[in-house]
Amino acid sequence: MSGHSNFRLKMTSPGNRYNISAGPSRGKPEVSGKRGRPMISLYNLLLPLAALFGIPYYAIRMLLTGKYRKSLGPKLGIYSGGELFSAMKGSPRIWVHAVSVGEVTAAAPVVAELRKDYPGACIVVSTSTETGQEMAQRLIPEATALIYYPLDLSFVVDRMLTRVQPDIFILTETELWPNFLTSCRRRGIRVVVINGRISPRSFRRYRRTRFFWKGLLEGLDGLGMISATDACRVLALGAPPAKVSILGNAKYDSLAFRTSPALQTEIARKLNIYPGSPVFVAGSTHEGEEAICLSVYRRLLAFNPEFQLILAPRHVERAESVAEQIRQAGFADVIRLSEINDDTQRRGERVVLVDVIGELFRIYSLATVVYCGGSLVPKGGQNILEAAAWGKVVFYGPHMDDFEGEKALLEVSGAGIPVADEAELKEAMLSLLADPDELRGRGEQGRLAVTANAGASRRYADLIGFHLGEKRSLPVAP
Repeated sequence: MSGHSNFRLKMTSPGNRYNISAGPSRGKPEVSGKRGRPMISLYNLLLPLAALFGIPYYAIRMLLTGKYRKSLGPKLGIYSGGELFSAMKGSPRIWVHAVSVGEVTAAAPVVAELRKDYPGACIVVSTSTETGQEMAQRLIPEATALIYYPLDLSFVVDRMLTRVQPDIFILTETELWPNFLTSCRRRGIRVVVINGRISPRSFRRYRRTRFFWKGLLEGLDGLGMISATDACRVLALGAPPAKVSILGNAKYDSLAFRTSPALQTEIARKLNIYPGSPVFVAGSTHEGEEAICLSVYRRLLAFNPEFQLILAPRHVERAESVAEQIRQAGFADVIRLSEINDDTQRRGERVVLVDVIGELFRIYSLATVVYCGGSLVPKGGQNILEAAAWGKVVFYGPHMDDFEGEKALLEVSGAGIPVADEAELKEAMLSLLADPDELRGRGEQGRLAVTANAGASRRYADLIGFHLGEKRSLPVAP
């Protein structure tokens, strides 16, 4: 790293915080992009082949499940009426993209900060998924308009950029679409990454085609990364050092300030769960993990017959098969959250199946113990911070590649407990349940760790302000 000009990697203690300081110029963005043109041409030649296989798949899923019906037209740039775009008034014009639920969670506090800085701005927020769109409606009231991110077809991209006319495009995390980014460069639209992260799995894939991604990364104006690890990965893929900053994780801000006693009381009343009731929450589970969680729950019932289970599959479209699995495991007294939402009164059912989007965060507030899915099967893990923000101890398996920083933070605080398999999960949970004071103390330390790491959203807003020409210097993480 030392050989890079205008680049300084600094590590401070405590907390293993890192910072990259850089001094990029704020001149007009480079528009030429000659180096990347052959790769873009190749990409556009391959797109029809991808469409040949992809369109039938998504068409069948749309017919069978109803998924994509709301979003397909808008993703092609087709919107009914002109009211949505005529309402996009104000300056500066800022387009913030957040792919789905997790990215929306990170973007929300940044948009809130931007609205404070620029009360007259036009802030357009896009998502790629329908669940992300629903979450954005709930978490980002500061947005001027909500749209779907266009499919990466040149004519669709150009149509949407013409309609939105952004001064700057903000990409949450790191999803790079070549035609969109190329069109932004051609039009002189600045592009900034916030809350940038690259998982080990993604890094391995990207590294094989570094020659392609290097050109795209060079065309970005700024990359705000979560951690030094993420920064080093994006540098290895070809990002210019002078454009990379380490600014922390904006999700800490979102979570730290969303918790409230009122929110907990609201969900407790809905689920008819009394304060102090023992509850096992299994969140964001994947196929193969529900059977493990049901086995663990059976063991918890032997420890305390009053235990309840709230099971939330990562993909709600699996709800029917998961419900059948619950019944086959001997738990016929299961009720779905969608039924409760439709005014069906919960009457003592031991198992609640979460088959709706957007409720898991506040459900974690009811937990005595939490298992976070995608980790006992090789899926890279899921967000463990949501439970930790409520002061809950979180158990997870060995496959946490996508959440390395979050895992390290919680394990240092004692609120994150890794387990190797089902047997170890049972043993670790029962051991901690036998010492309620230890359980509460560890959970509180995790909550404090989440709160202590807040502040990144302010730094990302300042990074955006810098590239808008409103801030004189780049933000630096403490």
